[in-house]
Amino acid sequence: MKRGILTVFSMFFLFGCSTYSGQRYAMSVDNIEIIKSTIQSQPYHHVAVGDFTSSKPSVNNIMCRAVGPIKTPDGETFEAYIRDALIDELKMSDAYSASSSVVIKGNLDDINFDSMNGLWTLKLTISFSNGSAFTVSESYAFTPSWYGETGCNQTAQAFMPAVQNLISKVVSHSSFKTWIIAKS
Repeated sequence: MKRGILTVFSMFFLFGCSTYSGQRYAMSVDNIEIIKSTIQSQPYHHVAVGDFTSSKPSVNNIMCRAVGPIKTPDGETFEAYIRDALIDELKMSDAYSASSSVVIKGNLDDINFDSMNGLWTLKLTISFSNGSAFTVSESYAFTPSWYGETGCNQTAQAFMPAVQNLISKVVSHSSFKTWIIAKS
């Protein structure tokens, strides 16, 4: 009996799941330049970033094949990761103020990946304190692998650049540009 339990425990230990963590967010020079060019030499509001919610609330990992979950680097939810990334981009662009009455909120409508074909899909709705909103989607392709361990690792590593592209679509959107520039 003891030998059987020890064998099962040993097999679980040897063949247990791996966990794949995405990278910490690195600001995109392109995104910063887009934001700076939007606010450059024009009257603008500093903006605050409010809550980001998700259609799949409190999700901080997604199972990759039968190998293990892909998670955010610090265990935060995917929507919190995207919110923090947007704040970083706005701060670096000198367009952020936590105390601003002008607030951006977001809802992560969808997040998924296909590790076999190498694709992250993200859909985000941005809303403003004046009630207007818009939605952006990102389909980020990356090099896949048929081998489970490698494929899931590559999927995890592709998450951060997928978020950079998603934020680029947010800050490039005509509604974002119109909204961030002050109206007289």
